[in-house]
Formats: sequence, C-alpha cells, structure tokens
Amino acid sequence: MATSIILYNLKDGVTDAEYKKWCEDYKGPLFMSLSACNSFTLLKMFGGIKGNGKEGHPPEETLSPFNYIGVIDVSNLAEWKQNTESKAFKEDFFHQWFSKWVADFYVLVGDAVYQGRST
Repeated sequence: MATSIILYNLKDGVTDAEYKKWCEDYKGPLFMSLSACNSFTLLKMFGGIKGNGKEGHPPEETLSPFNYIGVIDVSNLAEWKQNTESKAFKEDFFHQWFSKWVADFYVLVGDAVYQGRST
C-alpha cells in the first residue's frame, strides 16, 4: 500500500476554522474523487516528542514543526502521479492551496513495509 504524507503549516492570518471548512467543502471531496485515492485523513498536530539516539539525547516534549499532516492512502503510485498532474489537482486545487492557505510544506511518498491491525 502506498501513502502520501503532506506536512505543512498555514499562512499567517488563516484560521484553523476557515481551513477546516475549506477542507470539508472542497479539499476532502476533491481528493476522494481522485481515482487513486482510497482515503484522505487530515490531522491537526498539538505537540510531540523528539530525541536523538545517535547523539544520546533522551526523548523530550516539543512543539511539532508542522501543524497539519495530510495522509493519503494511494492505490497505485503511477495513477496517483497522473491524478496530481490533472487540471483539477494541479491548476485548481494546488493553486488555491499554495496561494491562499499554506505556508511551508513537505511532501513524502512511500510504500508500507508493515501494517498491523487490531482485530
């Protein structure tokens, strides 16, 4: 199973409530309409824990460097790439997201090597 993970922060002046509404009304339905998207989850981060085993720094509480994480379960990476090149994604969605909503971002794409599920 392939996954795309998008880490990002909102632009100054954009409220969480405004962004949540845009995601409910536009972003979520658009992603779910893309043929390679099995699911889309948006997470609002509140904090975390960091450490460094290599340098011997034990875990400590910290703020997350990114306030939002989007997780997209993708059925096929080649098809997902085609979806992200479509007009609906590249010209319509991405233009809005980049120009109005998002500040800094980082996109990761990978394949699952293990997935456990409780029964």
